[in-house]
Amino acid sequence: MTAAAGSEWDVIVIGTGIGGATTGRALAEAGQKVLFLEQGAAGHRSERNGLSEIFVPEARLARGLWPTPLHARVDGQQAALYAPLGAGVGGSSVFYAATLERPERHDLDDLPDRPHPTGGWPVGFDAMRPWYDRAARLYHVHGTPDPLSTDPPMALAPPPPLNGTEQALMTTLERHGLHPYHAHTAIDRVEGCLNCLGTKCPKRCKMDARSVGIEPALATGNARVIDRARVVRLLGDGDRVTGVEVRIDGETQVFTAPRYLLAGGALGSPKLLLASACAAWPEGAANGSGLVGRNLMFHLNEMFALWPPRGTPDAGATKAIALRDLYLREGARLGMIQAMGIRASYGEIVHYLNLMLARSPLARVPGLRQMTRIPAAIAAKLFGHAQIFVGLMEDLPYRENRVLHDPAQPDRLAVDYTCHPELLARRRQFRRAISRAFRGQRRVFLGMGPELNFGHPSGTLRFGTDPASSVLRPDCRAHELCNLWVSDASFMPTSMGVNPSLTIAANALRVADAMLKEQR
Repeated sequence: MTAAAGSEWDVIVIGTGIGGATTGRALAEAGQKVLFLEQGAAGHRSERNGLSEIFVPEARLARGLWPTPLHARVDGQQAALYAPLGAGVGGSSVFYAATLERPERHDLDDLPDRPHPTGGWPVGFDAMRPWYDRAARLYHVHGTPDPLSTDPPMALAPPPPLNGTEQALMTTLERHGLHPYHAHTAIDRVEGCLNCLGTKCPKRCKMDARSVGIEPALATGNARVIDRARVVRLLGDGDRVTGVEVRIDGETQVFTAPRYLLAGGALGSPKLLLASACAAWPEGAANGSGLVGRNLMFHLNEMFALWPPRGTPDAGATKAIALRDLYLREGARLGMIQAMGIRASYGEIVHYLNLMLARSPLARVPGLRQMTRIPAAIAAKLFGHAQIFVGLMEDLPYRENRVLHDPAQPDRLAVDYTCHPELLARRRQFRRAISRAFRGQRRVFLGMGPELNFGHPSGTLRFGTDPASSVLRPDCRAHELCNLWVSDASFMPTSMGVNPSLTIAANALRVADAMLKEQR
């Protein structure tokens, strides 16, 4: 560690999720000396554990999980839950289901017939499209084009053949007038592929931040990872970051470089900037606009179980099916529908029941978490081999929805969020649209109230051209700090109607290009 602290690095990358790993790899391959700092453990390449309700912080860190609960005040009601967030090399991506979908043009552009709620992104769809193609090739994205899209499809590798369950569902959906396609997933299915959706992949067939970003970066000889390194704050003087203060094994060290890349996630990155308040930055680093940590967005999950036709052979859980028939309805921004890659099984039902319980007034009743096993066992018996689908509905930015930072509790991860009336109205519209679209098929909604997707936070360091209304420039460099860039989901001014992973990867490549051009 002493040698690393004394070495000359070109760039220090804080975080090893998709954003940091993808940018760091591109920089290392361009000859830059890159130091990755990761709060969690590197772990063993052969591990295959998934998300867990283990509550011992040290045990969670050892498994690559965020060590402490997320304290979420939603509509004024306080809850503590373990969000599906990673804390290890690869970040949350090592647990993700590898869905990498390109958004629609109206997600980024302000169109005459489809106005954008923020006036459009500062970097539009056509400017982002080449980066989406590059990211799709880099992450080996497989799938088929969306039949409803009027834009040229991105670079897609052929998907594996559909199994009996998937083909039966596809045929049924098409018969009901819908337009399913093979979902875009980053799984390069090698021999013996375990199809690790929701778990770490012990091989290299799931294209996550480890296999695509960190490991190729290390192979260049230009990069190094220090794990179990908790970044405490940024050090700075005026418009420049001068160092990173890090706690490693109980000791404080400072690492320095000419340039810094912040990629701690849409919750962690703003929290670090707020924790970096000092005489030069009294409100926190890069926070002259007062927007650091604000405009927090999550997707809303509308989950439902869908049964294949009776008599269909059980071929296991599917991730292969997606459709965008309900993406935009009557001017309302809804979102895509996709198979989650999980079955309505006992373990999954217990997990989601406990998540719902954690956000309910009954959360403090002793022993109630253990009681969820009974309805879960009954539900698993009733559902049989139903597949779980999710409608992923777009969230919009509101200033009061934000990440909180308490200097007295610096390790506490907390958010304050209000479900606005327009969001609840769109949710009701989305549920009605799903009910109509799947009429005549056996299906049942799996939730009653709004279900925030705590694995998809975004928007807390939005980019834009105006320093008064954004934190980052269009190239994702901080308006107020000349040597700090950001490449995680916090840059997004809106959450879009698709999973954010591909957009994070595409923007990360764009940020690397901007950093290299700036240096030249």
